[in-house]
Amino acid sequence: MNKKLPALLLISVFVVATCGLIYELIAGTLASYLLGDSVTQFSTIIGVYLFSMGIGSWVSKYFNKNILSWFIQIEILVGLVGGFSSTVLFLVFESIASFRIVLYGFVSLTGILVGLEIPLLMRILKDRYEFKDLVSKVFTFDYIGALLASLIFPLLLIPHLGLVKTAYLFGMLNVAVALIVCLSFKREIKGAKYLQGGSFISMIALLSGFIYADKITSFSESQTYSDTIIYSKSTPYQRIILTKKNKVIRLFLNGNLQFSSDDEYRYHEALVHPGLQALPFAKQVLVMGGGDGLAVREILRYPNVDSVTLVDLDKGMTRLFQSNKILLGLNKNALLSPKVKVINADAFSWVKAQRKKFDFIVIDFPDPSNYAVGKLYTNAFYKLVKGILAPKGLIVVQSTSPFVAPKSFWTVNKTLESVGLKTIPYHNYVPSFGEWGYIMATEPDNLYKKPLQYLPDLRFISKESLDLMLYFPKDMGKVETEVNKLNNQILVKYFEDEWANVL
Repeated sequence: MNKKLPALLLISVFVVATCGLIYELIAGTLASYLLGDSVTQFSTIIGVYLFSMGIGSWVSKYFNKNILSWFIQIEILVGLVGGFSSTVLFLVFESIASFRIVLYGFVSLTGILVGLEIPLLMRILKDRYEFKDLVSKVFTFDYIGALLASLIFPLLLIPHLGLVKTAYLFGMLNVAVALIVCLSFKREIKGAKYLQGGSFISMIALLSGFIYADKITSFSESQTYSDTIIYSKSTPYQRIILTKKNKVIRLFLNGNLQFSSDDEYRYHEALVHPGLQALPFAKQVLVMGGGDGLAVREILRYPNVDSVTLVDLDKGMTRLFQSNKILLGLNKNALLSPKVKVINADAFSWVKAQRKKFDFIVIDFPDPSNYAVGKLYTNAFYKLVKGILAPKGLIVVQSTSPFVAPKSFWTVNKTLESVGLKTIPYHNYVPSFGEWGYIMATEPDNLYKKPLQYLPDLRFISKESLDLMLYFPKDMGKVETEVNKLNNQILVKYFEDEWANVL
């Protein structure tokens, strides 16, 4: 055996492990973007991928001749399947009813091929190393590659390349390994010229996909969104899409509508003014979530407010709403105000370390559609928030739809009550979303006094509208639910069950 071969094939183990995990992470991330519920998607995809690797390992025993040639062919195939996977999945999402079959088909095929590679490499190397050294070296390179993939995927690849380009890049890495091995050991490989030609063609195809990735992504997303896409970006946390039709701007996060510029004022006025108008002494205000700055815009209407602290996880989101001219016009430069301090951090961890008290706290997180967000609706989180609420202060929480999702809405109410807060639930109609719910909360000995008048330039909120908002008809009346806790996350289940009938 050529002396260069063992070292080169051990490097191949590293590349195989890195690329394989990247393809798995791409599939999980893409599924969470398109299907929601990231925990379920990642869990099932990891399970299917590992099971498929087991099948590949079992099938490897039937490869008895020309193993090095088979390894190169499989490496090329892995590169093509993994490289084109995200493009195909994006393109077929809107046109194929059984999208999950295609998704798990790609995951299974990738897993089988990767599962084939490692056993074949070990058999190629078995005459070079003792068994204990062979296992040690192969799995060392395998695990190091997996570690590298898990680090660079969220920190570098998604923010800078996105899913489609990342898939093509690692597809090219797979094919590059095949090509290098084929060129280096062509005398020992049967049909080396054909394998070299296949490698070159595959590399050109993947490179072309990488070059045109942005156009591919734009085309696939244009099939999903009816309005013109004016901005799209993947951050480590979510896919941000802005669309425009005539003068109407809409923001989508992971495919879910967050606001529409023609009626967002109804949502944000209802979120802020019933609480803040009742607190003429409020000076320190905290907003968690709300990285678009629209709630902050409403808060800055009050001259008595000295400072607003905005805590939002995604720097990509807050930077966008601090720099884009159209969006600055929408939030009236709210996030650039000298009164506003923007902090990009996980709200749970940030509140846990916080000692400062706030007179008014706005909790404007996305709906609890997955466990990562659901933790921010738990009694553990609300207990921490209660600890930073100033005497006579108020908390307000966006709480999904009491009409579509009554169990979800009243679970938020019950969870706030479970930590010793008195709640004031209310709702209003936002055309883009339908009937929407909010819950104010305060210490039990504080009396909430409905404001008798509001700022003169508000478009929706008034004394009369608040009276209607505080009334719940029978079809949105209180229902019995469980408290949402970290160890059960019952709210996520309620939310999934209730919205599944609508979405």
